[in-house]
Amino acid sequence: MSEIGLARLERHWQRGKEFLGSRYAILGGAMTWVSERNLVSAISNAGGFGVIACGGMGPELLAAEIAATRELTDKPFGVNLITLHPDLDALIDVCADQKVSHVVLAGGLPSGAAIAKIKGFGAKLMCFAPTAALAKKLVRSGVDAIIIEGAEAGGHIGPVSTSVLAQEILPVITDVPVFVAGGIGRGEVMASYLEMGASGAQLGTRFVVAEECVAHEKFKKAFIRASARDAVASTQIDSRFPVIPVRALKNQGTEDFMKTQEEVVAKFRTGEIAQDEGQMMIEHFWGGALRRAVVDGDVETGSVMAGQSVGMVKKIEPTADIINELVAQAISHLNARG
Repeated sequence: MSEIGLARLERHWQRGKEFLGSRYAILGGAMTWVSERNLVSAISNAGGFGVIACGGMGPELLAAEIAATRELTDKPFGVNLITLHPDLDALIDVCADQKVSHVVLAGGLPSGAAIAKIKGFGAKLMCFAPTAALAKKLVRSGVDAIIIEGAEAGGHIGPVSTSVLAQEILPVITDVPVFVAGGIGRGEVMASYLEMGASGAQLGTRFVVAEECVAHEKFKKAFIRASARDAVASTQIDSRFPVIPVRALKNQGTEDFMKTQEEVVAKFRTGEIAQDEGQMMIEHFWGGALRRAVVDGDVETGSVMAGQSVGMVKKIEPTADIINELVAQAISHLNARG
């Protein structure tokens, strides 16, 4: 391990490390049904920063998950909450009661009340920003760190690539740490974003195949078999029936989703169904599909959410090995910079 490369890496992500309180400024992306106590604690124990995906959990389940994670690690970790969750206030109360050190708000622009409530119990707040203007607004609102996530990521995505977001946002958001996410599968690109001014990186897809991850074996094997081009974004076929883009591996489910949209549009045109009824049919199509894939192993009709970095997922291995490889690649890259 090169001393020069190591020194450069430490310098580049010192701010991120101090913010997270971790050995490495590597965040685990919060993935519903995947980022639970076992993977979260494994990431934190290996020097990264694990993040619990609250997803659709209620307050009692979240409290139990936080407590169970603490049984497995004494290292820092965070909790990801969805801003549109109907029990968001109660979930924030759980984080306060459990003395959670870091909260990540995702899924939309957080309210001032939610920001104030999280800041009020002393947690550090991280939010996603899809544009430089929104990032500036969040910083003015008191957010402590920004995450920028490009369209290469798995799950729900925005329209802009990680590389473009990094160029737009990193030069202008300097008051708070910025973590870059989306399509990161190797340490070299992680290091390159650090050189551009990022304070750290967030990865999700690489950690799905960690030994400690509880995802079904079939789910993990689907990742190992897949190439980057297999991770596709869901497509909208009619503007009257909006579809929020989700990146997942192509399977029978993605084909059936297209057929469902076609059927809805056809029935709407003939007057067989109303527009709101058709929209509900489309929105309900994927109901429970992620759980079927992750928990039950239904990788044919379930939603196998994965980022384009899935092509760099080659084998099931311990979380610590994944993180160590990323760090070694980053050091090698920075050492070669001359």
